[in-house]
Amino acid sequence: MKITWWFRKNLIRVYMVLGFTYLFIPVAYTFAFSFNNGGKSNLVWKGFTLGNWQNPCGAPDVCVALGNSIRVGLISTVAATMLGTLIAFALGRHQFKGRSTTNTLIFLPMATPEVVLGASLLAMFLNLGVNPGFWPVVIAHVMFCISFVVVTVKARIASLDPRLEQAAMDLYANEFQTFRKVTLPLVAPGIAGAALLAFSLSFDDFIITNFNSGTLTTFPKFVYVASARGIPAQANVIGSAMFFLALFIVIAGQLVSRRKAR
Repeated sequence: MKITWWFRKNLIRVYMVLGFTYLFIPVAYTFAFSFNNGGKSNLVWKGFTLGNWQNPCGAPDVCVALGNSIRVGLISTVAATMLGTLIAFALGRHQFKGRSTTNTLIFLPMATPEVVLGASLLAMFLNLGVNPGFWPVVIAHVMFCISFVVVTVKARIASLDPRLEQAAMDLYANEFQTFRKVTLPLVAPGIAGAALLAFSLSFDDFIITNFNSGTLTTFPKFVYVASARGIPAQANVIGSAMFFLALFIVIAGQLVSRRKAR
């Protein structure tokens, strides 16, 4: 009876522990094998070493692939965030002909299977005489990241209290001043969240990138090719570092939000 009563009282906590355990087992495995002294093959644990963290570029081409992914991610994130934010403001604040159709079309890249999207983009680039490579990958990433930016920023815009902007105008602020000093600071957390999401999607993408990259090697492509013989420990180091960096950004954002709320 006591055990049954305890489970009833703590069922949500048990589910939470099981859920987080399921989610973080791959992360824990990646982090643990970043310390493996496995040499070229990282399939079996052979001993603990800090050498992988001291020399994360020790595996051939791993840092080149990482640099390509970061460059593609940054360029596509900036472009997608700027375009997506403008589209979100247009959809969230203005009534125009074709608005409902535009809202529907925004979701199409999110709903289309990536393998279909990647193959279609490759066919389009080849028909236009554009060889696969760095810029086709950037264009492809901008295309599918825009949808996520629009959805994220639009949700933030929809949650704004219009009376704040009206109050600013009542205090003789013009439209530009109201946007710069009231609207933009309120929407900024949503824009920042959309940019982080866009970068994460771009950095992580493999299927669309694999179709349109040609000889360009990104970090996901490097990991895929290396997985047959065992992902190098240096790749685990980079993956773990990216995870902890993302975790730090999320925690810092939460702390800043709490401080502002107080």
